[in-house]
Amino acid sequence: MNLIAFGAYGFDKAKASMNKWRVTEKTLLILAFFGPFGAYAGMNVFRHKTQKKPFTWAVPLFMLIHLVLIGAGILFF
Repeated sequence: MNLIAFGAYGFDKAKASMNKWRVTEKTLLILAFFGPFGAYAGMNVFRHKTQKKPFTWAVPLFMLIHLVLIGAGILFF
């Protein structure tokens, strides 16, 4: 899922540069929820959505949630 999120951010950045059809912000945030590390990498590699408020707090929050869940899985299973 992280690879898909990363690709979506790159795809949207490319489309934005050409003033063409774009991926909606809602879709990018949903992808970030399920693949936060890919979304974060995509934001930084493509320099895309790095100034938009929902992305500046939501993507790091999604990463934290995933890290907590991964940590809980390691500790309890």
